[in-house]
Amino acid sequence: MLTALQTVSAIRSGATTALAETEAAIDRIEAGDAAINAVVVRDFERAREQARAADQRLADGDPAPLLGLPMTVKESYDVAGLPTTWGFAEHANHIAHADAVAVQRLKAAGAVILGKTNVPVALADLQSNNPVYGRTRNPLDPERVCGGSSGGAAAALAAGFVAAEIGSDIGGSIRTPAAFCGVWGHKSTHGVISPEGHSFPGTDSARVALGVMGPMARDPDDLAALLDVLSDFALPRSEAFEVGDLSILLLPEHPLAPASAEMKRAVEAVGQAFERAGAEVERAPDLLPDLAAQHRHYMKMLLTALSRGAPSPGGEPLSLTGWFDLQDEQTRCIRAWQRLFREYDAVIAPVFGTTAFPHDDTPTSTRKLIVDGVETDFAPQFAYAGLATFPNLPATSVPIGIGADGLPIGLQVTCDLYRDHQAIAIARAAHQLMRS
Repeated sequence: MLTALQTVSAIRSGATTALAETEAAIDRIEAGDAAINAVVVRDFERAREQARAADQRLADGDPAPLLGLPMTVKESYDVAGLPTTWGFAEHANHIAHADAVAVQRLKAAGAVILGKTNVPVALADLQSNNPVYGRTRNPLDPERVCGGSSGGAAAALAAGFVAAEIGSDIGGSIRTPAAFCGVWGHKSTHGVISPEGHSFPGTDSARVALGVMGPMARDPDDLAALLDVLSDFALPRSEAFEVGDLSILLLPEHPLAPASAEMKRAVEAVGQAFERAGAEVERAPDLLPDLAAQHRHYMKMLLTALSRGAPSPGGEPLSLTGWFDLQDEQTRCIRAWQRLFREYDAVIAPVFGTTAFPHDDTPTSTRKLIVDGVETDFAPQFAYAGLATFPNLPATSVPIGIGADGLPIGLQVTCDLYRDHQAIAIARAAHQLMRS
């Protein structure tokens, strides 16, 4: 299928129309989604109206960058007139009255919103299953998860229903489903994209610590174009580079979270591909911060943010002094990563320790994961997401290859603060090198 930018170009050239592309996307969803359950809120009639309006905008000379592009958005984003439930049964009838800022920007850019894609309850799992909409399956293997919390988004992309989506990420919720489904996802630098209209149903809360918005797509050029549309301000462009001039740091495995042998081989294979192209590739993580301490602080901040300070059963709430101390630790971590990026252009690591795992509704705190035939705890896998999340860094999930089980292997490319376009560009280079 055409990429998002190719679709917009074809509409502009007169080879097709926004309405024709919208009808084709609707047909794909109606023909294929029963087996996947990705697009759980459908708004096809209004989408047709938007498409007709887009065709008129084109006739009137509108240069909008996404004019006529049919796409879906994650269920957790408010779209006026549609439910926003975050998978909670008690919020099944909650209808949004205004579009989220991100949705406003997409519509202003000419995108046609077909509907919304599935999530786990509270956006709090790396799979997508809830009592309102049910389970979303991985289009590449229905016995495996599609990821979460932007799982329906990744599944819709992988199934070819749409070419573009938007997700959100605090614990790998863009990067992991993208990796599991073999598509692209970008966790933006914290604070770059407005979260307004992406709040717990019926609330208008402040920005959540660590949480970000971000684009997802089937193509890296589309990822970059969506990022430009969504961002609050113009991010620096990626400077033109020769691959041979890059300096790359590899992190095949987190010290607290096991990765499969094939995942570690994938990181090494990418490193060797960069080396063959002349890049400097390092494997000694001397400049990395204390990753065990980083993960400990990340999980404490993550759980505090998600619970809005409520203590775990039997635990004590975090004091205000404790929260300030945690912010100090985060700032020190950010500084450590910034020192690292004076020496390296990017860090390449797994997104998750394995390919997509089988459906498992055991709570993440007690869930197990099989890594190379060995049963391990699931929860430490969040350490891979925390690599970029705790220090507020941008990270792009890039499909690299196929595992022994036939499922995609995705890695993440992390760059310095606000170097979002550089992360996408180096991820694009990694993808191309692995196919050359």
